[in-house]
Amino acid sequence: MNRNPSSQLLHAASLALSEGADPDAALMLGQILVQGGRLAPEDVDRIVDFQRAQGLRFGQAGQRLGLLTPDDLRYGLSVQFDYPYLGPDSAIDARLLAAHQPESAQAEQWRALRSELALRWLSVPAPSRALAVVSPDRREGRSLAAANLAIAFSQLGQRTLLIDADLRQPRQQALFGLSQHQGLSDLLAGRVGPQVLTAIEGLRCLSVLPAGTPVPNPQELLARPQFDQLLQSLAQDHAVVILDTPAAGQCADAQTVAVRAGAALLLARRHASSLPRLAQLRQGLGSLGVALVGSVLQEG
Repeated sequence: MNRNPSSQLLHAASLALSEGADPDAALMLGQILVQGGRLAPEDVDRIVDFQRAQGLRFGQAGQRLGLLTPDDLRYGLSVQFDYPYLGPDSAIDARLLAAHQPESAQAEQWRALRSELALRWLSVPAPSRALAVVSPDRREGRSLAAANLAIAFSQLGQRTLLIDADLRQPRQQALFGLSQHQGLSDLLAGRVGPQVLTAIEGLRCLSVLPAGTPVPNPQELLARPQFDQLLQSLAQDHAVVILDTPAAGQCADAQTVAVRAGAALLLARRHASSLPRLAQLRQGLGSLGVALVGSVLQEG
């Protein structure tokens, strides 16, 4: 993605705890770490005394004393600033950088895209708040893009739903380490109810609807009126709905999903995507009445 990074969350938050700042801030962070079982109460006093004597930040002092790790600080700051936190034992794929490394340049790129979509897409009245992530071919990064974008929206505190509408080669279940094997296909077939939506631990505003049981007729299943009704129902309970799709050049599923969503984000990969195929997909979506709200060029 061609976007410039900005300041890092962890660095910015740590500056708030530097010498000369409100001393209560350090104590507040210490209390959070005590409540989270990461510090003993007496260790907070030790760190504060050492911090004042050495002119250090609370986190620096704690690490020098061997009482805090970088992960402890990240946890404490995430609670203090009401920001989602994933521990090192999270089942979520490490490539979902918006979740695992929210202070990274790559995560900042997803937030920049989120801001643009909020202006181009969410600010415009529409029947639903559903967005299909599409691209012509395989291995262009749709699943990772859809997941990172959904995470970025959830970090705003908006109820966000990520739907794996790739019923042929689904990936969201693996990316989020879900044990749930039922999902969209089962919902459309009337075999289960909305309880198959899975809330993601550590990302309190994000839920995922996996693809579900493999089916022999994905195109026909997605073309049923039940899919449109389902999206409308889910959009009533979520501020943002992001849909992962199969390669549009391999089957008609992606176009069907995009039409149901009403809006699409076009994805391409540098040195891999075909410009004629991208143009063909863009023109095809437009002819079907799908609003193309943006395009993203990812690095190879």
